[in-house]
Amino acid sequence: MASPMSANRFLDALQDEGVTIVEVGDWREHNRNHVGPWGPVHGVMIHHTVTSGTEETVRLCRDGHPTLPGPLCHGVITKDGRVHLVGYGRANHAGLGDDDVLRAVIAEKALPPDNEANTDGNRHFYGFECENLGDGEDPWPEAQLEAIEKVSAAVCRHHGWTARSVIGHLEWQPGKIDPKGFTMNWMRDRIEERLK
Repeated sequence: MASPMSANRFLDALQDEGVTIVEVGDWREHNRNHVGPWGPVHGVMIHHTVTSGTEETVRLCRDGHPTLPGPLCHGVITKDGRVHLVGYGRANHAGLGDDDVLRAVIAEKALPPDNEANTDGNRHFYGFECENLGDGEDPWPEAQLEAIEKVSAAVCRHHGWTARSVIGHLEWQPGKIDPKGFTMNWMRDRIEERLK
């Protein structure tokens, strides 16, 4: 069990890992904390946006849309590898997922199949949305993949977690496919190597 980092410590952790940061507006205070708690935190969740274009992607992830208010994550990782911080605290990114998966993340064990949606993930995960159409054809530039690796490692390093604390949305919530275009096992291998 871990308390979330302060916003300033989060920023420092990302910068210490070599992440290129863009701070967007009042990101430190932009959250959904009024609808429920944030924390304890147990892991990092990776998503794809199903969008194209940095400006529109960042705006959507910061502001949300009529049926899902923003922020939709903590950081948006764009194609160029920059991480745009759009919110901090509870964010509408994980939704309801599988309690068995959460227990596996906490124990840092192999993930079971996600076959239930009975647990509030927005409370327990740092979330990063990655600019990608999610069609399996839109490329993932190396700069973007490296940024995913770095942000995940930064959070894990701070909390003393292993790469097993990093999951994809598709491993959390039945029916989700993101991120599409690489496997989370492959990304966890990269993160594990960085954490050595």
